[in-house]
Amino acid sequence: MSESGSTMLLYYLFKMYIWLTIIAGLAVLPFLLKTLFDPYFGQDCLYIFRAIKLGIRLQKYKKKNPFYSILDCFLDTVKKQPNKTFMHFEGTSHSYIEVDKQSNKVARALKTHANLKEGDTVALFMGNEPSYAWIWLGLAKLGCATALLNFNIRSKSLLHCFSCCGAKVIIAAAELKEAVEEVLPTLKQQGISVYLLSEECSVEGINPLSEHITQASDTPLSADLRANITSKSPALYIYTSGTTGLPKAALVTQERVWTASFIQALSGVTSEDVFYINLPLYHSAGFLIGLAGAIERGITVVLRRKFSASQFWEDCRKHHVTVMQYIGETMRYLCNTPMKDNEKDHKVRIAIGNGVRSDIWREFLNRFGDVAVRELYAATEGNIGFINYTSKIGVVGRVNFLHRRLFPYTLIKFDIEKEEPVRNSKGLCIQAMKGEAGLLVGKITRRSPFVGYAGNDQQTEKKRLRDVLQKGDLYFNTGDLLRIDEQNFVQFQDRVGDTFRWKGENVATTEVADILTMVDCIEEANVYGVKVEGHEGRIGMAAVKVEEGKEFDGASTFSQVASYLPAYARPRFIRIQTSFEMTGTFKMKKVTLVEEGFNPAVVQDPLYFLDPAKKTYVPLTEEIYSSINTREIKL
Repeated sequence: MSESGSTMLLYYLFKMYIWLTIIAGLAVLPFLLKTLFDPYFGQDCLYIFRAIKLGIRLQKYKKKNPFYSILDCFLDTVKKQPNKTFMHFEGTSHSYIEVDKQSNKVARALKTHANLKEGDTVALFMGNEPSYAWIWLGLAKLGCATALLNFNIRSKSLLHCFSCCGAKVIIAAAELKEAVEEVLPTLKQQGISVYLLSEECSVEGINPLSEHITQASDTPLSADLRANITSKSPALYIYTSGTTGLPKAALVTQERVWTASFIQALSGVTSEDVFYINLPLYHSAGFLIGLAGAIERGITVVLRRKFSASQFWEDCRKHHVTVMQYIGETMRYLCNTPMKDNEKDHKVRIAIGNGVRSDIWREFLNRFGDVAVRELYAATEGNIGFINYTSKIGVVGRVNFLHRRLFPYTLIKFDIEKEEPVRNSKGLCIQAMKGEAGLLVGKITRRSPFVGYAGNDQQTEKKRLRDVLQKGDLYFNTGDLLRIDEQNFVQFQDRVGDTFRWKGENVATTEVADILTMVDCIEEANVYGVKVEGHEGRIGMAAVKVEEGKEFDGASTFSQVASYLPAYARPRFIRIQTSFEMTGTFKMKKVTLVEEGFNPAVVQDPLYFLDPAKKTYVPLTEEIYSSINTREIKL
């Protein structure tokens, strides 16, 4: 080929390259424009930056020999800022160095008198108080795992929770002595050592511990006592709420403590903040996000025995709280308090939690000011979670490529009636479409493991889902229905057990509850499905709490549900209750309500029946109940 011919060929090739580049650029231009003009692009980038930094830190800690635990982080903070206040509680303050010394005394007392050693498990049975922190830290210094028992449980549940974690020692608060005495014979038979945080105890088999702690030395203990602790070692056993039965003990590894503690950092909490913990420390929110997160940040904690709506803002003002925590209905409780002129007179800038309804979220912001609500989705034992790092109301997070790459997950179609995933002809699950509610499942990998429940292989296996997207894969079944909208925001829909099917349609209990609480006379609503003789599925029923000073208005309630809900989703039965049975984390219990159904001979509370002809809810009589069973009344 001549030189001019070669030049011409190169020219055409270059021209073709230019055109291909332009075409490729035009092809990706919509994506680039959408990304750059996305109002949440900057927040996405900040979140990803924070997540990468924390991920690098965790990998660094895991590679250290010995493993660098949250306890080591606490000890480093003690060296850096020994006199900084670690905890305020009921008029007293405890510095980092004071808590460290007290935990040394606890560790030495338990090492001597309980013969504890690395690898042992100890059950902690007490309420919120500063000693909760230093007893846990003392146990960690001995290389022991701690089982966090719900101080509200008794008898059968207490024995169940204690036995499934394999603990050989239980430490109980003095005020819980009677609860321990109730199960003491069984504990004695099992050779369990029982210690009471008291100076003395006359009950045989219960050993007072306080004096031993007081007399023990506060000098540091050797790190050799926990030399074999790794990132995979058990750190805690935290129990599920028990809304559907006996609690399950979720095994929390040392690595998992770190990842949960990072939630504060991801939410924008800094070392200068003051964190308010009024949730129970036996729960992952209070302990992992609150206490462990505070240690990771090196901040001051304001601890309260239990949540108090009336004292909440006074506490925040008194201690200059900048970060608050919420769960379940606590934010609604705050919105229900009488309005005051100084409601926005506080320094709270971040609220971290889960389970707040959109209407309450808006009301909270309107009343109490510009607080960044960091609504999250997670489960103690789960391997997938989300956090809403934006200002978008009503969502639990946002899809981004890094999160999905590191922690693979998907939403799959779910059959509510059969309570199982929908599968295709190849036996694989079918992914839910964007905008469609689906069961959230997280792929079980080395990076996102599912450790399971202690002493309960059956329940552990029930949470594992196989052959999801391809044969042989393994996923964690969250049991929750979520949806991803067109803007890639993640919205929580319902728990699988809380969604029921009636007349061939799926009914989401949270949606129905939201509609009911819009009725002027209804303060709270707990919605569930109940069986009806001779009918498929479950029909809607709601237990409601009436506003103080008001009476249940059947006509206005009917008008509300008829206006906003399809016929199949309208609760046909209403049960009036003065109070709801709640779990320790403010979740409404439903098991007993479902079992009791709508039989007026069984239920002592006032019952009402939706009468479409009269367009109101009428008292449910024995005659109406009988007519429903004989199908004289059509449902």
